[in-house]
Formats: sequence, C-alpha cells, structure tokens
Amino acid sequence: MNFFGTDGVRGTANIENLSPESALRLAQFSAKELIPSQLETKQTVIIGKDTRRSGDMIESALASGFNSAGIDVRLAGILPTPAIAMLVKEIGASLGVVVSASHNPAPDNGIKFFFKDGYKLSKIQEANLEKRILSDEQFIERPISDSIGTIERLKDGIEIYVDRVTKSFIEIHNSSRPLKGIKISLDTANGASFKSSAMILERLGAELTCHHNTPNGDNINEACGCTHPDIISKIVEKDESFIGISHDGDADRILMCDENANPIDGDELMAIIGCHMLNKGLLQSKTLVATKMSNFGLDECIANNGGKVERADIGDRNVMEVMKKIGSNFGGEPSGHIICKDHNTTGDGIIAALAALSAVIDTNQPLSELRKCLDKFPQKLINLDIRNKISINELEAKPLIEETEKSLGDEGQVLIRYSGTEPKIRILVEGKDHAYVESQASKIADSIHNQIGV
Repeated sequence: MNFFGTDGVRGTANIENLSPESALRLAQFSAKELIPSQLETKQTVIIGKDTRRSGDMIESALASGFNSAGIDVRLAGILPTPAIAMLVKEIGASLGVVVSASHNPAPDNGIKFFFKDGYKLSKIQEANLEKRILSDEQFIERPISDSIGTIERLKDGIEIYVDRVTKSFIEIHNSSRPLKGIKISLDTANGASFKSSAMILERLGAELTCHHNTPNGDNINEACGCTHPDIISKIVEKDESFIGISHDGDADRILMCDENANPIDGDELMAIIGCHMLNKGLLQSKTLVATKMSNFGLDECIANNGGKVERADIGDRNVMEVMKKIGSNFGGEPSGHIICKDHNTTGDGIIAALAALSAVIDTNQPLSELRKCLDKFPQKLINLDIRNKISINELEAKPLIEETEKSLGDEGQVLIRYSGTEPKIRILVEGKDHAYVESQASKIADSIHNQIGV
C-alpha cells in the first residue's frame, strides 16, 4: 500500500499524503466508500486531533471534504485517539477521524479512521479506499443547497470520555475515590491527553503531579512521553512518586514506572494485567493476545498463571482482530498499545494504566513486586534510520539472519521489519544467551546500516 501505513496515513505535514489537498480528497472518498449513500438521514463524522501546529490545517481540509460530500462534521478538538473511538459510538457517528502522528515528532502528522462500531478500519476497507484515492477518479457527486454538510463543535467530548472512564473504574472498586492517597507522576508528552488524563486521575482521588502538559504546537513528544523512558524515570525519582504514567502524543500508548523509578514496558504491563485478570477470572478464553515482538517470557508467565498467549502480526489493529476472532478481551504490544476490550475498542493509555492500578489496589502490592511475574528472555531491539526500503530478502545481512535463526532454534527469534510510520527498520534478536543476542543484533544492524542506513 502506498497511502495507508500500519496505522492510518502518516508523514510530514503539508506535503504529499498529508497536504490539505490530499486530506480533502481523502475525506470526500472516505464518505463515498465508507458511508452508505442510501440512508435517508444526513450522516455525521466526528474529528479529533492532537496538539500539533498542523492539526488545524488538516482538520479544516477534512471537514471541508466531508461537507462537500453531504456529511455533517462535529469537531471534538484536542482529544486522545481512544477518546474518539469511544465517542463515535456514544454520539452515533458514521466515522471517527483522528488527526495525529502519535509518537512521531511535531513536523509530522497523520490521519486514522474509526468505523461506526469504534474499531479501526479493516485492511480490506483501507485497500478499497486507497485504490480510489490513488486513481484518476474524480469526485463529481456534489450535493448543493441544504444537502451540503455542516460543521458543529462538540463541546462536551472530553467530559463524555472522562465520565465513561472514571465511572467504570469506580464501579470496579466500589469506591468513589479508589486512587486516594496514591502519589502519581504524569507525563502527557505535551500531547492530546494533557487535560483528560489528569482529569481522570484527579477525579479518582490520586495525588497527582503533571509534567509536559503545556503544548504549544511544536513541543509534542519533544524529549518527553513514553518513547523516552529515562524521562519518566527521572520524574518519578524527583517527585518521589509511587507510580509514573507516561503517554505518547495521542495517548493510545502507555509506559509506567514503579516506585523505584524503573520503567515498565508493554510486555511487563501485559503480564501484570493479564495475571491479575486470570486470578480474578476476568480474562476471556484465558488467552492474552500479543504480537511477534513480545518477549517469550510473557508466554511462560501467562502459562504459569493458567492462561496462554496467542500471537498476532505487529500492529494494534491486528491484535484486536485476533482478540475478536478467539474471544479474548485483552491484548497489546511491547510498545505500550494495551487493549482492554471491556472498556474500549482500541489501545487506550489511561485505561491500561488504570488496569495496572487495579492490580496494585487489589493485591496491595507495588508495581515493583507485581512485575516480578515476568522473567524476560534476553532481547535486543535496534531501531535503525534508513534512506530507502528494499526487500528483506535482498538485505546483505540475510545469511547472517538465517544463521542466527538456526542457532537460536525454538528458544529465540529474529525479527526484521520496516516501520509503517517512520523511515526506520527494526531489528529484534531474542534468546536465552544474553551475550549472543547482543552480539548478533549488533552484527545484523551493522550490515543493514552499511547497505541502507543513514
């Protein structure tokens, strides 16, 4: 695919696929492709965004495109991606659209869709839409007069989301302030959750200190957020907090930090939450869905607690598809995309944090103890900047990769994949011998860097 990546459209704002012209065309044809035209009542699309400077520009172009297709638009403003997924269902919209490049730097932006059921578009839906966008097809079915769509601001979007999340947590713990007395440090990455996550945690009674919650359009993800685990670690140490919570720019990811200022990644969070759900009889099918990137130790951890791990292709959409297929209600990725399907239809950073906090409250144990349930296999992940993409089979490192795979056998893995959102290649080597894993990962990375690296 040339337009959609692993998570919607993403790139440098104001050029190519993220130009206003492209956004307008995308809106027009998504209305035509995804919203039934035979419906008698006018349909509605909800649009949310993160805090990037380019967000207003792309939001306006999308709104114009939908209006020209006869679709009403409700602007939700700055809200986390998972909030839009929730609001689509809450207000009965036909589509939800998020203008965000997630963890990418400020000059980038992106566009991702949620269907009327709150789930991301399927690969087939994206493929059909992309075919029309990249074709020479002209958008000619233009309504006129009162058939043109309107724009209205959704003023209570944040309240709807915050109320839904807080009420579910209150009901679970039968307490109006279940986080009372818990000291939490929060890093919102100067992104979309700079208001909502603080509102949720404070309403639940947390003793909260907020960091990187003053967005200016250009500082999103800048030396902050969950892609910088050293930052939340330093914050927790300075604040002397019991728990640290760190989001990415659109808050669909989560990184946590224990009371000793040690970061806790997605695999560890899945282990903590998954074991807690198993022990309470809440994990449907007794199965957690992870990706091929997750540590092998996660499988052993969940098995030791009476469950099993099913593997999906990389990407939270793929995780969700497997969850639905096998009847599981929990899954995620090591990157911190954690899906608690009982509460939302996509990765939701604050809901995942609350799920981990539930384990802390119910067991009366700190995260430093709960994380011990996972004994990780040695693993080395290298993210390498590249100048171009070639087939994995054409890499000069291919013989070295095959040699490493053969040596690791059933007790390890080598994963080489291109990022769907950035000009990077990811090199993962995992096995029981730490020295061998480190050495082979470095050798493979060096070879790839020499061939296509920046």
